[in-house]
Amino acid sequence: MKKMAFVLLLLIMSLSLAGCNDERTELQIAAAASLTDAMDEIKRIYEKEHDVDLSFNFAGSGKLAQQIQQGAPVDVFLSANEDWMDKLENESFVEADTKEDVTGNELVLIARKDADFSYSSLADIKKGEVEHIAVGVPESVPAGAYTKQVLEDSGQWDDLEDLFIYAKDVRQVLTYVESGNADIGFVYVSDAATSDKVDVLTTVDEGRVEPIVYPGAVTAASGEKSEGEAFLAFLQSKEAQDILEKYGFVSQ
Repeated sequence: MKKMAFVLLLLIMSLSLAGCNDERTELQIAAAASLTDAMDEIKRIYEKEHDVDLSFNFAGSGKLAQQIQQGAPVDVFLSANEDWMDKLENESFVEADTKEDVTGNELVLIARKDADFSYSSLADIKKGEVEHIAVGVPESVPAGAYTKQVLEDSGQWDDLEDLFIYAKDVRQVLTYVESGNADIGFVYVSDAATSDKVDVLTTVDEGRVEPIVYPGAVTAASGEKSEGEAFLAFLQSKEAQDILEKYGFVSQ
């Protein structure tokens, strides 16, 4: 009887140890909304090749940065511009030596496929022809900040400002145009590529807007720094870069 109990105890201990060995690390990743589709595919591939579960929170980069400042449990931050990453770095919320440029993008003007607009440049946008223009909130959405930059540079921002419908992130801009709540909108080319309901009217000239770079970094509060660095290293790989390119992003 004692022997049976001892064997049973050993079996329970071995099963318990096996369960511990099967535990997977969970990595919390705050990522710019425009990365949603590409990261969904990267997540499936990465989790098959690593004992890691990736948990994503997609939103505007400014909102995500503010959540990190407020103590949200985040291991890796993927921003749609360098400004928010630099702000977190300056305030010691991310590990500077882990920062990497992950990918890039281009700003485009879109309209629904059934729209009559045929703008060849931003100068063609005229009041009276459009009622609503969707843009990301410039203070928290990088695509909105880039939009404001280029329209101020061309002298159009003040003239068009009362037509703007502000969105919480670039994907909401896309939704506003798809649904007809806005006539036109400013998104990244990668966002436009995800929709069969919109057309790109024109691409904003590279010389009129600063290069759009997506940096990534491990947060200072992360308890999984080595896993976070490993994920950022994977994003530099050809496999991950090919996926990002497939979704319209620009390799760095």
